Amino acid sequence: MIKTKLVLVIILAIGLMAMKSDKRAYQYFNSDAEITNYDSVLKASLKADIVFFGELHNNAISHWMEYELAKDLIEKKGDKVVLGAEMYEADGQLLIDEYLSGLVKYKYFKGQARLWPNHSTDYKPLLQLAYDNKIPFIATNVPRRYASAVNKGGFEILEQFSDEAKKYFAPIPIDYDGDVACYKSMQEMMGKHGANIAKAQGLKDATMAYFILKNWEKGKTFLHFNGSYHSDNYEGIVWHLKRLNPKLKIVTISTVDQEKLDSIDDETKAKADFILVTNEDVTKTY
Repeated sequence: MIKTKLVLVIILAIGLMAMKSDKRAYQYFNSDAEITNYDSVLKASLKADIVFFGELHNNAISHWMEYELAKDLIEKKGDKVVLGAEMYEADGQLLIDEYLSGLVKYKYFKGQARLWPNHSTDYKPLLQLAYDNKIPFIATNVPRRYASAVNKGGFEILEQFSDEAKKYFAPIPIDYDGDVACYKSMQEMMGKHGANIAKAQGLKDATMAYFILKNWEKGKTFLHFNGSYHSDNYEGIVWHLKRLNPKLKIVTISTVDQEKLDSIDDETKAKADFILVTNEDVTKTY
């Protein structure tokens, strides 16, 4: 009996040493800086109204995890899932709907939707999930021309656009607080030009919050993909959503690159409910 136990201990020790020597690509942490796992992320997401997956745009692990979370949520909740993303602009919703309905071929959608350069590798798979499972996919971001206008002329310029144009951004006046840390730091970093740049960012966040809430209903989970900056520290889009509906159950995920995967600092743990830490040497998608 003692000999058998000794053999088991040796096997376990060898196994642990092998695991320790493996090159890991990622590790999940919770907001207490404790190591956790993907199953915990999925479990929390299933109970949420809105889930924000904050990505690093060129991070392969981040994109893979986005796909896995979307796939698993759809598998468990079916048509109670809505997908949406920063990477699609609100005036392109018709194109998305036409493609997802099967009425328009992908090549026509691709040619007219102002897609990001890394769309085919990083975002098309998410859109394909919606296509295959008949799940809505929402273009949440403000058309870039309106953000550019605010960058030049402030929020006041939005009044000059037509009623048709105003359908594609959050209702005016835009709810905005320049003292929110993400906007304040942007203003300070950009100097005299920072105020309007921060307001343009605020327009994006307000618009994404508006279209998320417009396309969510009780009992569903809206999984939103965006750059981490837009949801880190429960600011950005999350700040706007909480102003619109304080009762929403929101789960946030942030992605960070680090040399080591065994711990995170206090600043990092405060970013989100879950932090996806990826090895900084992981291959980038662009």
